[in-house]
This record gives sequence, structure tokens and C-alpha cells, in this order.
Amino acid sequence: MSPSRRKLVVGNWKMHGTHAANEALLEALKSAGPLPSDVAVCAPHPYLAQAAERLARSAIGWGAQDCSAHEQGAYTGEVSAAMLADFGCRYCLVGHSERRALHAESDQLVADKAQAALARGITPIVCVGETLREREAGETEAVVKRQLSAVIHTLGHCAGEMVVAYEPVWAIGTGRTATPEQAQAVHALLRAQLHAATPRAAQMKLLYGGSVKPDNAGVLFAQPDIDGGLIGGASLKATDFLAICRAGAH
Repeated sequence: MSPSRRKLVVGNWKMHGTHAANEALLEALKSAGPLPSDVAVCAPHPYLAQAAERLARSAIGWGAQDCSAHEQGAYTGEVSAAMLADFGCRYCLVGHSERRALHAESDQLVADKAQAALARGITPIVCVGETLREREAGETEAVVKRQLSAVIHTLGHCAGEMVVAYEPVWAIGTGRTATPEQAQAVHALLRAQLHAATPRAAQMKLLYGGSVKPDNAGVLFAQPDIDGGLIGGASLKATDFLAICRAGAH
């Protein structure tokens, strides 16, 4: 790992949470004291104000799980980047595999959402990754490069301001995890693609997402191009999430 790249661990709560459960989880995270990684949580939209209030005086950042590509208008149910920025949102996931699969989000729509977030001072966490069919067909490299290329092209000289998360779809919520070597190989590929696009590539954070747990986080985060994780289910359990955050020290 480059000494200039501090680890970043981001919790993705997905469609989970209640006001009371969130309160307990956020309090446990705040009470943990200094952590060796930068830490953030991405909460469902109804709970963003709660996260903003509870984390306001802590080192833990917060973010949204999605945003609209549109600035404003007749888009019922959508939430704009301007709305998120209005009360201090720092991060926004875009292109999560569940959005791509369940909502048919195209590579270009993901790129447009990343651009909308950046325009409002929000760091987009751009997710890329292949399905099991694509991996078995030997298409991993082509798929992730295509997904990232759309964002690089749209962001132009601002491409270096995003965070990239590699999440093999076959390892999300399945209990299966890419081996450290498999994950590193894709991260190295993405880093090389970014090097060709921006002088900031060496400083950019590339996260791994896909069944990261306390017992495998350390070896994953030790890979030279893996700068932390995008954590799903384990981010809902304070003990597990904090253990993963502390893995950034190893």
C-alpha cells in the first residue's frame, strides 16, 4: 500500500434499519474512539438526517446509497445531489450492482450520477463488478473496464476525485469472497486504467466489496491496490464493522 493512501471503510446499510437500531449502531461507532481507517456509513435516505445529526461531531463520515442524475424537476421519488449536499452529505454510492441489476441502470446513467454528485461537492463511490456468468466466461476485465470507462469519460479531468469500489456480484451477500489474489488482480487492472486517465490515480482509493468480514479483512486490505472496503451485512453489527475498520492497521 502506498503510505499516502489511508484506508477507507464504508458501511452500506442497504434497505435495513430502524430509528432505534440506527441510534444504537451509530452510538457504538462513535464510542469506539480513534480508528486506523477513515470510516463512513451510507444509510437509507429516510435516515440520512439521523446519521448527519448523530455523526456531526465525530470523525465518521456519512453518505447516501444513491442520487438522481437530475438537478431538480418532476422526478417523483428521486433525491438529488443538491438535496444531499444541503445538509452535508460527504459520500454517495453510485452504480451499486443491485441498482444496475434491479433498476437496469446503464453505465452512462451511473456516470451521470457520479457527475451530479461531484458537481455538488459529494464524493461518488463508483461501484463496478462482474457477475458469476461473466467471470466464468472470462469477461471480468472487459466488464469492469467498460463500466469504469464510462465514468472516466464523463468526469473528464475530475475523474481523480471519485472513489472506486470493485464488488464482484457473485460475492455480494453470498458468503463467497474473491481470494485476495483475485481481488488484487482486478484492483491493479482498475488502477492501471485510472493511471491512463488521471495523474491522481496513485492517490485514489480503490475499495473491495463482497462478503468482507473481520476474519478476511486484514488479508484483503494488505493487498497493494486495495485501500479498504465497501461493507454490506457486517456494517450492521458494530462489533464486526469496527473489527473490519481496525483491519486497516495491519
